[in-house]
Amino acid sequence: MSEPLPRSGAISGGVHLLPVRVYYEDTDAAGLVYYVNYLKFAERGRTEMLRCMGFEQERMRHELGFFFVVRNCAVDYRSAARLDDDLLVATRLIDAGAATLDVTQEVRRRDAVLAALTFRIAGVGRDGRPIRLPAELRTAIQSLAPAGSPPTPPQLHG
Repeated sequence: MSEPLPRSGAISGGVHLLPVRVYYEDTDAAGLVYYVNYLKFAERGRTEMLRCMGFEQERMRHELGFFFVVRNCAVDYRSAARLDDDLLVATRLIDAGAATLDVTQEVRRRDAVLAALTFRIAGVGRDGRPIRLPAELRTAIQSLAPAGSPPTPPQLHG
């Protein structure tokens, strides 16, 4: 994928790629991206991946009575992003259980991985109790390309 990505990103080779620009509000007093904002970038990546698959979270909540919550998260911070950096959030579904998704994500600047994240996302119903993944979501997940190494990042908007 060499053309610029759309605002909602795109799925390529089983990986969702989302462009993100670092704004002043994302940085701390030292001018570096504040650590918690990598989690926000990752959340956007997961949300836009679902949107690209046809599963807007608000629609799932209203029509299916289903939404996702983070059950577990681990972050390996490797290098800092700075104001005006063009970043890429790469999101890959690793496994789907009856009511959970295992996801790995990377926040990159060009070829450098700035943060590597892993998540277990659980499906819950309106009452907040675990609920099985909707059948149509399971089908969409299974249609993604098999796991492998993430593709070379595409050219970002300049």
